[in-house]
Amino acid sequence: MQIVPTSLPEVICIEPKVFGDARGFFFESFNARAFAQLTGVDAHFVQDNHSKSAQHVLRGLHYQIRHPQGKLVRVTAGAVFDVAVDIRKSSPRFGQWTGAVLSADNKRQLWIPPGFAHGFVVLSESAEFLYKTTDYWMPEHERCLLWNDAALGIDWGIDAAPLLSDKDKLGKPLADAETFD
Repeated sequence: MQIVPTSLPEVICIEPKVFGDARGFFFESFNARAFAQLTGVDAHFVQDNHSKSAQHVLRGLHYQIRHPQGKLVRVTAGAVFDVAVDIRKSSPRFGQWTGAVLSADNKRQLWIPPGFAHGFVVLSESAEFLYKTTDYWMPEHERCLLWNDAALGIDWGIDAAPLLSDKDKLGKPLADAETFD
């Protein structure tokens, strides 16, 4: 594995070492010891999630205000543009975002630590998205930032209007959202 830097140093892009030949490929998608040595993060994952979404579906920007989750995310089919937003008021990067294309082809993963909002938009015809979390989903503590908040200025890289859930349509601008200290 190797680290690919992002514009937010706490958000870590991980590129696995892939072994391939005419038969296919193999790579280690997670190894706790290697992850901790490479990233300096000693994460304890408690839940794995798997979603499938159609092209132009945008999910996010989600976070839990209590029981914040660190997330290790990857794509096993298709491609997404994945985004993390620093929502820690004490951070010098408060309100800044970083994004990366994650795909079945590039096999990259993104570590999004607690204190960040997270979302993605599907770039391919469909995409399967897998992620590990460091705390359980607690819907009563889930919050959502407005995906197109002008204060964030996220360039989602899509030309069509995204497909949003009712919950995501009600996302709040950063100025009105509950954030971390």
